[in-house]
This record gives sequence, C-alpha cells and structure tokens, in this order.
Amino acid sequence: MAITPKDQDSSAWYNDIVQQADLAENSVVKGCMVIKPYGYAIWENIRDILDKMIKKTGHQNAYFPLFIPKSFLSKEASHVEGFAKECWIVTHHRLMNNPEGKGVVVDPESRLEEELIVRPTSETIIWNSFKDWIHSYRDLPLLINQWANVTRAEMRTRPFLRTSEFLRQEGHTAHATAEEAEAEARKMLNVYLDLVNHFISMFAYSGPKPEHEKFAGAVHTYTLEPMMRDYKALQSGTSHNLGQNFAKAFGAQFTNQNNELQYVYATSWGVTTRLIGGLVMSHSDDKGLVLPPAIAPLHLVIVPIAKTEEDLVKIKEYLAPELEKIEKSEFSIESDFLWKVGFPIKIKIDDDPQKTPGRKYNEYEVKGVPLRIAIGMRDVEQGKIELFRRDTEEKILINKEEFASKTVEILEDIQKSLFEKHEKFTREHTYEAETYEEFKEKIEKGYVLAHRDGTKETAEKIQEETKATIRCYDFNVEKVPWTCIYSWKPSIGKVIFAKSY
Repeated sequence: MAITPKDQDSSAWYNDIVQQADLAENSVVKGCMVIKPYGYAIWENIRDILDKMIKKTGHQNAYFPLFIPKSFLSKEASHVEGFAKECWIVTHHRLMNNPEGKGVVVDPESRLEEELIVRPTSETIIWNSFKDWIHSYRDLPLLINQWANVTRAEMRTRPFLRTSEFLRQEGHTAHATAEEAEAEARKMLNVYLDLVNHFISMFAYSGPKPEHEKFAGAVHTYTLEPMMRDYKALQSGTSHNLGQNFAKAFGAQFTNQNNELQYVYATSWGVTTRLIGGLVMSHSDDKGLVLPPAIAPLHLVIVPIAKTEEDLVKIKEYLAPELEKIEKSEFSIESDFLWKVGFPIKIKIDDDPQKTPGRKYNEYEVKGVPLRIAIGMRDVEQGKIELFRRDTEEKILINKEEFASKTVEILEDIQKSLFEKHEKFTREHTYEAETYEEFKEKIEKGYVLAHRDGTKETAEKIQEETKATIRCYDFNVEKVPWTCIYSWKPSIGKVIFAKSY
C-alpha cells in the first residue's frame, strides 16, 4: 500500500506511516492507541537512554498511584483549573448482573465516598507523600522520577501526538531554596535537549513559556519546540519551577539550618510517547520512517538473493566472519550528560522464502531501518558488499573487509546527518517579522520571531486571527526595546510564534 505524499496531505501521510511501519493502531477505546511491538521498541530505546541520563543527574525511580482523590486537585487552585476539563473520574467500584436482562450494570450501592481522578499528572498524589518524607534540610534535595501512564480526556486525537492515554516520564523534586529549584528546572530541560538533539536527532528551540501558557501551578515553565515537516511546532518536553505552591497546598515543610520552619521549593518535568510522533514528522519521507540509529530497533537488515538453498548457505558463510566483527563493534554518540555512549549493532538476516526481495526492501524502507544490504552469488564471487543507506538512499559498494568498519562509520554519520538536516530545515523556515502584515505572511511558512507586549489579550487575538501561538521565548535572543507587532505597545521581548499540534 502506497504512502500518501506529504505535500498532498500531511495528516494522511503521518497516519499512513504510523500504520504501515507497524508503530501503533487505534484502540476500541475511543481516543486511545495500541502501541505495537515495533513502536514500543522505539519507546523502550528512548526510555532506556533517558533513564540513564536521569539517574546520572542523581534522581531515583519510584512509583505512585494511578488514582488520585478528587480533593487533592482542589488544594492548588490553578492546578485544578488547568486540568478540570481533562479528567477521567471513577465514581463506583463494583458491577452487577443487569436485573432487567443480559450484561452488567454499575452497582448503585458501590458509589465511592470520594471520587477518584485517573492520573492526568502526578503532582498532587506525589506531594501528599513528599510532605511525610521531608522534615529537615538533611532530607533535601529530594530527587524522584516516575515512569507511568497518564490519562487526559482529549476530543481530537492522533496516535502519539494527542491521545487520551499515553506513556510518560515525570520527575518531581523538592529543594531548600528557590535558586536550587530554578537550577533544577533548567538542568532537566537541558537533559531533554540532549536527548532530543543527540539521540532523536531533532533540532529544537528552547526557552520559557509566556505567563498564560505556563503549566498549571508553576512559577516558570520551560519548553522544547522542534519544528515538524509541515512547519508546525510540537511541544516535546517541559520543565517547571513550581516554587512553593504545591508545598504550601500540602503542608510540605522542613526545618532549615537555622532551625526555622519553611516550605520547600519544587519542580516537575516530563516527556511522553509524543516524542515518537515528533521523530516521525521530523525525519520521515514519502517512503516511510527514517530512524536515527540510537533509537532504531534494528540497524542492519540483510536480504540474501539466493536461487537455491546451497547458494543461501554460501552467502551466509561468506558473511559470517564479517557479521561476527560487527556484533563485537559499537557505534557511538557524544552526549552532554552521558558523554560518549556506545550502542551494539542489531542485525537481522531476512531469508524468508515466502517474501520476494522487493517486498522485503519495501518493508524495511517503511520501517526506517538505517542500513540494508542485498547480496547474491555475484557479490560473493567478487568479494563485494553493497550497502543501502535509508536516510539518503545512497548505494555504497565496499570490499568485504571494510564491512564492519563502514557499518559503524555510516551509522554514526546517519545520526549526525539527520540532526544537521533537521537543524538546517528549521533555521531555513524561521523568520523575523517587524509588522503584523509581515507576520501573517510568514507564519504560513514556519516559525516567526516577533515582539509582543506581554498581555494574554494580544496573544489570544493573534491566535484567533492566525491560529499561531507563542511557543516560547528563545534563550538565545537578546531583549531590546521595541514595540509589539500587534498592539504597538512597548515590547517585553521577542518570542517564537508558530502553528502547533
């Protein structure tokens, strides 16, 4: 089945890749998805890398309940307001046979004394525990991470990008000072930037969200905003300085070194399976997925072209010594938080006689396997191997003796090249605008850096008229006196505007 060309219908293109690459499918439960083994293998690779990065920064994993008492959400006013419309609520705990016929109904006698919220985020349930764990400055900082699922009532859903249930990592920390909490929030944003840049090979702008776009209950929210192939933004990781809001809501206090009682300072931060949607839309083409080797479930697939069983045996014997070298090799990636990371090379020989070589080529192209070789008896006789590189569609003819070293070299180059390609694409479609007319023209083509007056009202008017939202302030853009492109009032700085998912 052909993939819809991206330029014809980017939404259909994305859905086709998710389906045909066997990443996920829609569930019978409206708004939810089934993550299939190949898609889950990608998530496992992302998860394993990030888990090492989080632990390297001193955090420990824990797990907290899926169900949250409704009263907990109301303890922090802006938090309940931010999530009130997205909550799934448990009201009863038992079913019974339908007295009027077949099937089952809710037992009316089983109504809960207090309704339970199915976790939309974990700040409240976690801070209910933290208040009992923290007593003295010696208990701080408290650095906890959780791998979990989250549910939010979404009306318009797409696999990975926006679903009513998704998988995520969420960190929650407690600190003695405001400065420590701010440093933690910034540090963990940089961990995400390292993950996205070096392992998922996506370029992303990063910076603080405007006041009206902050996480519910946060003092500051920081975000990563990579550009997708259709020029829209995809929020791909957030980190929040929560100040003392949750500590005050739950009574989390500690005795400092001066024997004074004070409230702790908090952060929370998270990424989700949305990252898979981001990598699909950042790197893929009209033939399917293009995967960075660091998160690819499979790195090299070998398609033997054999007319007889005897030829197949000869081809495998020819490759065996070189494959042994490859299996002992690693390709490596430089990382800000893990330094140099080595990855074993995963190989598959597809000798399934029920599938034609052409069908195999198509299958592995759609799945984004970084390298492929097709090898027949002529290659064996000539001592050659032809490598096919998925990201550039190059065919590289090498001597047999180069196979192992070239495989490592090319995998490392693919990882680097995908990032460079995505950075180039993003920068080429990032513009500046000094007037609103200029802004309206350029926002259709990508991101726009423009001055704003800092008011929620102006941001909402721009969104209403153009569908563009403020993604973040760019850390790298210097604040200079100017006027807002919309209101002509004094500017508080340049921000990145974009249409988004």
